[in-house]
Amino acid sequence: MRTFTLLLLFALPGLAQERVDLGVVDRIKTEAFDHSKVMDHLYQITEVHGPRLTWSSGYQDAAGWAVSEFKRIGLENVHLEKWAPGGRSWTLQQSSVELVEPRYQEMTAVPLAWSSSTNGPVTGDLVLAPFSASFRDGPKKYAESMKEYQAKWAGKLRGKIVLLSAPRVPQPQTRSQFSRYTAAELAEMANAPEPAAKLAARTLDELEWPQDPAETGRFFSSLPNSLMEQLYDLYDEAVAGRARFLAQEGVAAVLLEDQRAHEGMLFAEAAGSFKSGDTMAPPTFVVTAEQYDRIARAVEKKLPVQVRLNLKAEISSGDRDGMNVIGEIPGGAKKDEVIMIGAHFDSWHSGTGATDNGAGSAVMMEVMRILKTLHLPLDRTVRIGLWGGEEEGLFGSRGYVKEHFADPKTMKVTAEHAKLSGYFNLDNGSGKIRGVYLQGNDAMRPVFESWLAPFRDLGVTTITMRNTGGTDHLSFDAVGLPGFQFIQDPLDYGTITHHSDMDTYDHAVPADLMQASAVIATVVYEAANRKEMLPRRALPKVE
Repeated sequence: MRTFTLLLLFALPGLAQERVDLGVVDRIKTEAFDHSKVMDHLYQITEVHGPRLTWSSGYQDAAGWAVSEFKRIGLENVHLEKWAPGGRSWTLQQSSVELVEPRYQEMTAVPLAWSSSTNGPVTGDLVLAPFSASFRDGPKKYAESMKEYQAKWAGKLRGKIVLLSAPRVPQPQTRSQFSRYTAAELAEMANAPEPAAKLAARTLDELEWPQDPAETGRFFSSLPNSLMEQLYDLYDEAVAGRARFLAQEGVAAVLLEDQRAHEGMLFAEAAGSFKSGDTMAPPTFVVTAEQYDRIARAVEKKLPVQVRLNLKAEISSGDRDGMNVIGEIPGGAKKDEVIMIGAHFDSWHSGTGATDNGAGSAVMMEVMRILKTLHLPLDRTVRIGLWGGEEEGLFGSRGYVKEHFADPKTMKVTAEHAKLSGYFNLDNGSGKIRGVYLQGNDAMRPVFESWLAPFRDLGVTTITMRNTGGTDHLSFDAVGLPGFQFIQDPLDYGTITHHSDMDTYDHAVPADLMQASAVIATVVYEAANRKEMLPRRALPKVE
C-alpha cells in the first residue's frame, strides 16, 4: 500500500498539468443544456438554407447566412475564403419520373448532381444495360470492366433510356436501423489496432471492401490519408468516365438504383464530373429500389413498359470558386497561437444535409456562441472553419491547410504551421460524443483523459489510438498538425441518413447535439488556455 501511495504522489504533478477548471465546465454545461441554440442553428442550415451542394447557389446562400450569424454571435475576422479547384454550379429546379405503361404511376426518384437537363419531357425505349463495374474493384479491374462495357454497348444506346442496374433479388432487412455503441463495442474500440493491420493494403487494387454497404463508412475510417486521396481521385474518374461514354453514345437518359437503398429510400450523389471542362452527364435519375426493380424486371421479360422523365437544373457555363466560412475569437496572452474547430458545410442534394453535416456545423457554431456568451478568457485565438467541398474530396479543408500551413505534396511548411496548436472536427452524424480518436498521437492520451473526465457520466468514456478517416481532420493530420475527430454514436447515420433523401432535420437528436456542444466547448477552452501547445507527431515524410 505504501508503494502504491508513493507512485501516486509521483504521478500527481503530471496530472496537475492537465487540471480542468470544473467551475468553467459547470458554466459551459449550463449554457449548453439550459440555453442551447444548436437546433436553431441546425434549422437555419437545413430547412431554410439546405441543401448545400458544393458550388451551388444554395451553398452560396447558406454561406452568406453563416457569415451574418458569425457576426451576430460576435466573432471577428469573419470572411469567405476561396479554395481551389472550382466546379460547376448545379442547382435542381424541377424533376419528375413517371411510369406511363403498363399502368400510370408517379415514381419516387431524384436526379444525380451534375446531370444535364432534359429540355422538356423525354420518353424513349428502355434498354437494360447493367454496368456492374465499381470503383471499389480498384483501378486495374475497373478499367478492364469499363473497356468491356464500352465494347459491348457501343453504337446500341443512342436515344435510349438506359437502365444501368440489374434487378435485384429482394432481401429482407435484418440489421437494426438505429444503434448506439455498447460498452463492449467501446471497449473493443479502445484497443489499439494490430500493427499488421497497417500493412494490409498499400494500393487501391489490394483493398478488400465490406460486403455490407452500411459498413462502408467504418471501412473508410480505417484507410490512411494516401489511400483516401487515391480513392477520391478514382471515384471521380469512375463516375466521370461512365458519364462520358453514355453522353458520347447519345443516350436520352439514365435510370439506376443504389445498392444502399431500402424501404423506398434514395441515395444520390454525382452523375458525372463537376468540372466545366468535362462532358456533362446525361440526365440521370436514381429510383427507389422497389420501383426500379419493377421496371427492370419488365424489360428483362420483354414486357411493354414506358417511362416519361423531366429534369430542369440551373447549371453554370464555367467553374465557380469554392468557399470556406471563417471566423474567430481573438485570444489574449498568446493570441498569435490558434486553436481551430471545424465541420464541413456542404451536403448532397436529395435531403437537406442535416446529419451530414449540418449537425457538425451547428455544433461548432454553438461552441463559438457558448464561448462568446460566457465571456470566457482565452489565451489563444479560437478559429472556426466551415468547409466546402468535403464531399468531393476534402477540397475546402485541404485548400485551407495548403494555403496557411503546409503543402502535403512537398511538406514545405509556413510560419503559421508552428502556431496552430490543434484542430477538432465533428462529422459523423447527429450522435453524441463517446470519446476521441487519437490518430496515433499517444502524447494526447493524458490530455484528453483529463479534458473528457467531467463527461464520463454523459457517456464520454473512450480514447483510442485508432485513426478514423473520410473527413476534414485528415487535411491537418496529413501535414503533421494535431487533428482529431470525435467518436459519435452511430444512430441511423450509416443505415438511413448518410447521403440519402432522409438526411433531414427530423433525424437530428437535440440532446446528443447539446452534449457534443458542451464537450467540444470544454475541450476548446482547455486547449486555448493550456500552458503548452498540444503535442504533435513528427512531420510526415513526402510520399
